[in-house]
Amino acid sequence: MIVDAHLDIAWNAISAGRGFLAPPAPGFVVSRPALVAAGIGLVFATLYTAPAHARRSMRTRFVYEDAHEAYLMATAEVNYYRSCGLELIGDRAQLSGYARGWRKGRLAAVLLMEGADPIETPAQLGAWVDRGVRIIGPAWGRTRYTGGTGAPGGLTELGRQLLRAMRRKHLILDLSHMADQAVADAFALWRGPIMASHSNARAIVPGDRQLTDESVAEIARRGGVVGISFYQRHLRTSGRATLQDV
Repeated sequence: MIVDAHLDIAWNAISAGRGFLAPPAPGFVVSRPALVAAGIGLVFATLYTAPAHARRSMRTRFVYEDAHEAYLMATAEVNYYRSCGLELIGDRAQLSGYARGWRKGRLAAVLLMEGADPIETPAQLGAWVDRGVRIIGPAWGRTRYTGGTGAPGGLTELGRQLLRAMRRKHLILDLSHMADQAVADAFALWRGPIMASHSNARAIVPGDRQLTDESVAEIARRGGVVGISFYQRHLRTSGRATLQDV
């Protein structure tokens, strides 16, 4: 069984009209039929919401101006996943049972929140856990919780509160998109399961979107995993990326 550690399924459907259940639109590759045919049995399905400052870079009008709007947008994405009939994996026992009984044709998901602004306050975290969220990446760009891609800075006080609340709820921390200082802050504070769902090596492609060798080593030391991003600009500095680059 193949696991895809980061797919913006609901975002693509709601913001761009690229539905998940039918074959993919021309020029795109992700759909339920395509994933099943490839032998993928588990996806980390994201709750991604775009902040207003990303309107131009993301080429979308589907953006939020404040935390409550982000909350409403992520809620719509949870509802989309449920409407697709995706089985949501909620705990280790359920995951173990699913893996043992998996056969090609089955597809389940773990919900991963990318950018934590939909969590209006850390006290609201339990409600998101009840909805199925099991992994949280506090950053995309800058959020109320942390510095992120293109936005240097560490964890805010709200971010520190969020990480403590996540630990109490036994969630997984996703470091992808977090700024260098925020990653360092997280390593100092976090004692739970850790990953980077879609990050490559800065030694290969420079830039704050990628991980330093030291961060990769620390994730490995803690028993975490790093998922490879297949985005061409994350695999090589110029030219067309191939499987050899992966």
